[in-house]
Amino acid sequence: VSTQSTGATEMFKKFERETIISKGQPKRSVIRAIRKKLLDQFPALEAYIDLVLPSKAPLILAKCQNHAQLLVINNEILFFQERDGPYYPTLRLYHRFPIFLPKIQVDTGAIKKLLGGAHIMCPGITSAGGRIFDEFSRDAIVVVFAQDKERAMAIGYSKLSSSEIASINKGVAIDNIHHLGDGLWLCKTIEAVSYTHLRAHETGRNLV
Repeated sequence: VSTQSTGATEMFKKFERETIISKGQPKRSVIRAIRKKLLDQFPALEAYIDLVLPSKAPLILAKCQNHAQLLVINNEILFFQERDGPYYPTLRLYHRFPIFLPKIQVDTGAIKKLLGGAHIMCPGITSAGGRIFDEFSRDAIVVVFAQDKERAMAIGYSKLSSSEIASINKGVAIDNIHHLGDGLWLCKTIEAVSYTHLRAHETGRNLV
């Protein structure tokens, strides 16, 4: 496992509710565009999209100080993205619908560093305790499991394809974007966000 960090990997190391600076309900055209992008990214999600994004529940977009944007329904954070980058599902969403991402497994020796935010190195996947369950290309969003653990432990971004991980077998394979115990995982909902705090950021002044 590597301790290097790049781009989106820093988003949720210190995430907390106060990181959110504004939130609101987008127009229907924006919601349709979001829905389309999610299905383009995650075709296997199509059978469950009406459960993930129910039409009767308002979709809220929450913008954060770290250039992240959160998709929220019923106060639960479902997806996030950095700037105009790809959408990533939260682990809580994936635990409910564990079917729509390519899956890898790291060995037990990688677990502690993985939960500390370190990236996943090729040998942690190609070792006896590691495994590649599905084929994927570079720049894919993948879910990371660990040897002898039942639940997904991280959401990652592939630097190498599944075949390259096996053939190159060195260097960083997967950027660790979101993992159990990080700030996003600890923020189960955003219902406790202070609207006074939000207004202070939106107006550019401190409210007392």
